[in-house]
Amino acid sequence: MRIACLLVPDLPLYAALRAEPDLNGQPLVITSGPGNRTEIVAASREALRQGVRMGQTLPQARAVCPEIEMRIASPVLERAAREAMLDVALSLAPRGECAARTSGVFAAEGAVYADASGTEALHGSEARFASIMHARAERTGIRGVVALASSRSLARLAARQLAYLSTTPATGHASREQHTTESTRILPAGREPDFLAPLPIDLLDPDDRTAQALTRFGIHRIGDLLRLSRRDLAARLGPDLLELIARARGEEIEPPLAEPRTTSLEEGLDLEAPIEHLEPLAFVFRGLISRLVERLTLRSLGCAQLHWTLQLVSGVKLSRRTGVASPTVDERVLLRLLRLAIESNPPPEAVEGVTLACEGTSPRHEQLDLFLPRGPGPSELDQTLAELGALCGNDRVGRPEIVDDHRPDAFVLSPFRLAEPRGPERKSPTTVLDEAQALDSRSEQHRRRGPPGPRLTLRALRPPLRAQVRLEDGHPIFLRSPVSRGKIVTAAGPWRTTGYWWSESTHFAVDHYDVQVRDGSVLRLCFDWRSKRWQVDGVYD
Repeated sequence: MRIACLLVPDLPLYAALRAEPDLNGQPLVITSGPGNRTEIVAASREALRQGVRMGQTLPQARAVCPEIEMRIASPVLERAAREAMLDVALSLAPRGECAARTSGVFAAEGAVYADASGTEALHGSEARFASIMHARAERTGIRGVVALASSRSLARLAARQLAYLSTTPATGHASREQHTTESTRILPAGREPDFLAPLPIDLLDPDDRTAQALTRFGIHRIGDLLRLSRRDLAARLGPDLLELIARARGEEIEPPLAEPRTTSLEEGLDLEAPIEHLEPLAFVFRGLISRLVERLTLRSLGCAQLHWTLQLVSGVKLSRRTGVASPTVDERVLLRLLRLAIESNPPPEAVEGVTLACEGTSPRHEQLDLFLPRGPGPSELDQTLAELGALCGNDRVGRPEIVDDHRPDAFVLSPFRLAEPRGPERKSPTTVLDEAQALDSRSEQHRRRGPPGPRLTLRALRPPLRAQVRLEDGHPIFLRSPVSRGKIVTAAGPWRTTGYWWSESTHFAVDHYDVQVRDGSVLRLCFDWRSKRWQVDGVYD
């Protein structure tokens, strides 16, 4: 098995830069919390070059770099950045997972693993695979290193050695200044011990007690640790050291990498100041949608539904859902849908936090006609439906469906959805033969009986049109209406329909007539007994 590890040593820093790309190239520090006494947990290269160091307070950093920018470490942004790193891994490998978070020196570190077995057949070499993974991570706004080895622990050790130039054994803190030339490393199978021997013990991230004990024995390199007897080390330093040795040798018991079981993607942002107006809120949504679409593109997925949550200043969470008729990755369409949804139902208070999630699904592929120009894309239907809903109301836009009701004009509007294309159905030879025989039988019957005669189709008029009718012996003989006017030649009826007699608001009683006017029109008349009014509610075509 070959495992690739994408490691970012300063994940809080790149999580902030991913949300605010304008801060790239500026001296930036990430603090553990608000206030002047909190420590700096991550810093950009520009800040490090001007003398800023990890563990300093914000006033100490401003003393050496007055123009420094400060951001507070955001768990929401870090979680989204970790998931984006996993999307990068899954864009190249069928299996991948996020590494467990560590504490101490490497608390700001983020890492993901990807199954790199058999990459030569797809990418030519493992080095090319690692280069592609590194390039895709940089396009998502995450700058890290990639290492390949025979196990998770070995790949992570190689990535750490590549990410940190040097360590200080006396203090136990690692330098955050990264390599500027080398960004990938490949450990050939079977030669990992030769590479690991000169590495410092600090890269194994031992606990404080084990690190102090190893220092007293003069063990500073992994090679020094591996040359000693396991039994003697366990007897003097405790059995916990065996786990550290297994990690250094790459002999830890590691289950196979998990396959992704969910396609839900989420992006969020904690606002520095509450937002009260819709325009700044739409600007925030633009950035969230951009990052979400970038992750969907990596996974070759489309957005099928948007779930967005607004954190109000009062502590209330306002959760809403915006449907998408066809899976899409068009940022303009998704942003337009969210803008219309917010404008139709704005939040009652100022917003201090935003979360946007979507369910990824396979995009819809459109088969073009050879002789016709291409029509509008399915994603444009979402924007049209959203704009109609904003103008007319969401309860007036949809697909009409007949309901099980005695009222002749009863119907409901259901949300519009494009039908999913179904693949060709595989039939057995017996079924195909039976269908061919049935088709021959119908063709023979059609030949004997001749072509079928014309059929009338009723086209309902919504709303019904007012009409004036003259009666003779209780039957209509003359009609005046917007669709036809003249003497009624033939009339059939009445057919009475009534229902809901127990309700004053929904009770109905209608007599229907099918009439033919002298001008050739065939209409359906109705007389409403409650309103005492004649109407034309249908035309026969």
